[in-house]
Order: sequence, then C-alpha cells, then structure tokens
Amino acid sequence: MKRLTALVIALVAGGLPLAHAQQAADWQAGDWQVKFGLHVVDPKSGNGSLADGALKTDVGSGLSPTITAEYRVTPTFGIELLAALPFSHDVKLNGTKALSAKQLPPTLSAQWHFPTDSAFDPFVGIGINYTRFFSVDEKGPLAGTRVTLGDSWGPALHAGFDYMFNERWSLTADVRWVSISTDVKVDGTKVGTVDIDPLVYGLAVGYRF
Repeated sequence: MKRLTALVIALVAGGLPLAHAQQAADWQAGDWQVKFGLHVVDPKSGNGSLADGALKTDVGSGLSPTITAEYRVTPTFGIELLAALPFSHDVKLNGTKALSAKQLPPTLSAQWHFPTDSAFDPFVGIGINYTRFFSVDEKGPLAGTRVTLGDSWGPALHAGFDYMFNERWSLTADVRWVSISTDVKVDGTKVGTVDIDPLVYGLAVGYRF
C-alpha cells in the first residue's frame, strides 16, 4: 500500500508540468467516461471494540479491480458510479485473526471538474456509499459460531485527477474517504459495531466516448 501511495503522489507531482504539453479534452454535456482500475480499501487504524469493550477490533486492507462510469451532465459536472469485484478483509480481535469477510461498496457521486485548459483534469466529488458484507469465514476465537455483518450506508468524499493522453484515453489517480460501519452479530446476538471508515485509493485507465 505504501508503494501504491508513493506512485500516486509521484504521478500527481509529475503530471502537473506535463499536463500543459497535451491538448485539453473538449468535454461536452452527454459525454461518458469508463475507467478500469485497481484500488485499495484501507480501513482507519482502530475499528472499535466488541462485547462491551472486551475485544479490540482491527480490520485489514483489501485490494480489488474496480470499474467506474461517469456521465457529464455539463462539461464540468458529472455523475459517477463506482463498482468493483469483492474486496476481502481479515479481522483481528485483540490481535488474533478471528474472521475474514468480503464486501462490495458501490458508490454514487456527484463530481465537479476544475477547468484547466490542459490535459490535466482535477476533480472533487461527494456521494453516498452502500456496502454489503458476505462470505464471512469464522476462525480462531470465533470458530464454531455464526457471525453476520450488517449492511452499511454512509457519505463518501472523492478527489483525484485525470491525465488525458488524447481525446479518448486517460490515466486516473484518486482517493476516497467512505463512512462504513457494520453491526456485528454472533449467533444472532448483536455484540457491537465496527467502524471501518476507510480511505480507498488507486489507479485506473479511462476511455471517453
């Protein structure tokens, strides 16, 4: 993850002077852009506790391919939907691996693109996320129990940039903050809430049509 973060920073720093060497894409209302990428869901440090504070919870990071589709309502305003293949996460209780689970985090965002008259297209966005957890595999201290993780709804913030190689193709580096919390039940009894609230960051290749 540190290597990917360094790569994103390097692309941002390197893209600024190069952007002016390329011709700006002439975005129009009605344009679409589809992006295929690879992203990391990196939960915040410390994700709460279960069983009245007795079990400290830590959620590990997950990596998965992603796809986004954005429709430009105007040349500078778009609506974007993020989808992905399932992300897998390990969960530790008091430092011991206790379960693994998969999740899907579709996110719908409204995005503002800053006009630059160059190939460099920075943007910010705000939206709503729905996360569904499934394929829970209990291990260690939870082996032999049935754990369920509740669905989550929450706000999401987005920022990044597109670097347009030409009128059609682009490279994107971006980061999101997503509010994700899930209620945890063991054998049908709620034992607490896990607050994940991750940063989601990565790279993608885009095609405009």
